[in-house]
Amino acid sequence: MSVSHPDYRLSQLDQLEAESIHVFREVAAEFEKPVLMFSGGKDSIVMLRLAEKAFFPAKIPFPVLQVDTGYDFPEVLECRDEWVARLGLRLVVASVEEAIASGVVVDDGRTTRNRMQIGTLLHAIEEEGFTAAFGGGRRDEEKARAKERVYSHRDEFGQWDPKNQRPELWSLYNGRIHSGEHMRIFPLSNWTELDIWHYIDREQILIPSIYFSHQRRVFERDGMLLTESEHNPLRAGETAEERTVRFRTVGDLTLTGCVESTASTTTEIIDEIAVARVTERGATRGDDRFSEAAMEDRKKEGYF
Repeated sequence: MSVSHPDYRLSQLDQLEAESIHVFREVAAEFEKPVLMFSGGKDSIVMLRLAEKAFFPAKIPFPVLQVDTGYDFPEVLECRDEWVARLGLRLVVASVEEAIASGVVVDDGRTTRNRMQIGTLLHAIEEEGFTAAFGGGRRDEEKARAKERVYSHRDEFGQWDPKNQRPELWSLYNGRIHSGEHMRIFPLSNWTELDIWHYIDREQILIPSIYFSHQRRVFERDGMLLTESEHNPLRAGETAEERTVRFRTVGDLTLTGCVESTASTTTEIIDEIAVARVTERGATRGDDRFSEAAMEDRKKEGYF
């Protein structure tokens, strides 16, 4: 004899999961050619896990797109390939190196590879004809991302106008676009970093090893600990040393810092994040430190 549970309310994680799955199914039904932007980081991996659940037992009905700066962490690329192989997905790699070689973007020696992702991404979306692109952005990450709606309209130039957002009352989404336009879709909008880690822990999700405590040769620059690398030559007065660190977010290794930490399990990371007072981007992403509006400026141009 089955026993009914006296409380039929979903947990917070279950509510977030249900909302995200609803978004995935809506987009798959409404848009002709969606794609999932997949960096291999924790947020995009959670997004891929949600997409897997949304369409199970069928395969995920859209490809994944990674914009490769050429400066990505090897551990992240390895994890990306494991996910793609396990789910049998089509992987589209938009290479910044190839975009520079073909003249799609210009390397002037001053612009970071992270910023050159913008032109590379927009070119890939246009080339493939994608009409909707899932992104792993969350509103708690950064001020500009807090302005995003779940459905974020991009014009024919791939640009975002924060003053021209569509209302989303009662979780009703307006996906109407004209030729050449596309939508950025953010299924994780209402999640926090702590929610992401609780979900990774609950679902036992495979993520890159660099999110956990490990030994790494690092040096300090602009208040961040950066990885020693051929792409990151030391400047005068900088010295590299081995420390026990982990990453809260991943991206271009020349701009992505790590934090000193001994957290080697998801439970220990949850305890660490629960008392953190700075978001992962604010603490460890150099590309957000160029100005107060650095992220918003990039998003207006077509950034993730």
